[in-house]
Amino acid sequence: MAEDYQKDHAGKELALEARASEAERLSSPSVARNRDAIRDVFCDHMPDMGTVLEIGSGTGEHAVHISRRLPDLTWTPSDPDAASRRSIIAWADYLNLTNVHAPLDLDVAHADWFKRPDIPTPLIGMMSVNMIHIAPFEAAEGLFAGAGALLQKEGRLFLYGPFLREGKTAPSNHAFDESLRSRDPRWGVRDLDRDILPLARRAGLSLQKVIQMPANNLAVIFSRE
Repeated sequence: MAEDYQKDHAGKELALEARASEAERLSSPSVARNRDAIRDVFCDHMPDMGTVLEIGSGTGEHAVHISRRLPDLTWTPSDPDAASRRSIIAWADYLNLTNVHAPLDLDVAHADWFKRPDIPTPLIGMMSVNMIHIAPFEAAEGLFAGAGALLQKEGRLFLYGPFLREGKTAPSNHAFDESLRSRDPRWGVRDLDRDILPLARRAGLSLQKVIQMPANNLAVIFSRE
């Protein structure tokens, strides 16, 4: 992941990388590197029909990349950042994707976010890519609470990003963790076993699959019991 922040006109930090833009379509260098690998794992291990809610959709490039491959999925993106939501709309319009719905303004760090009436249900899947390490831990807690409330039985949650396993990970991830915490002490690479699995159990989700991905990332898939 790039080290530079993109900032809006007010100086607000939006991302950990510089993003190109064209007609409100934002382009992420990290998405360009990992979108095929993420799409392929998603297609292999997630449902291919029904409604999926994506948390922290960012530019929207993962949403459209997966939705083009799986036209029977109804994709509901979300992001608390207005520029990101405009980018999602622009990408879906540019590619004429009718199965990508208008993005929702959701912040999973807010209590009871999942009780909003505009969230489509039932959900067969939820997805969040590279979100929980650049957000307060309340975002991870809220993500799993929402998954437990919104996913139908045997629905699946797909996470992607860097993780520790029982305190261990690649040296590059330890360095990334230190960099994140220096920017905001509430951020950091989460420990899948110590931090995340307790949240899953509390929400009624079971771990189904952990898949090693490029650049020392993991794809982690949970199922609603």
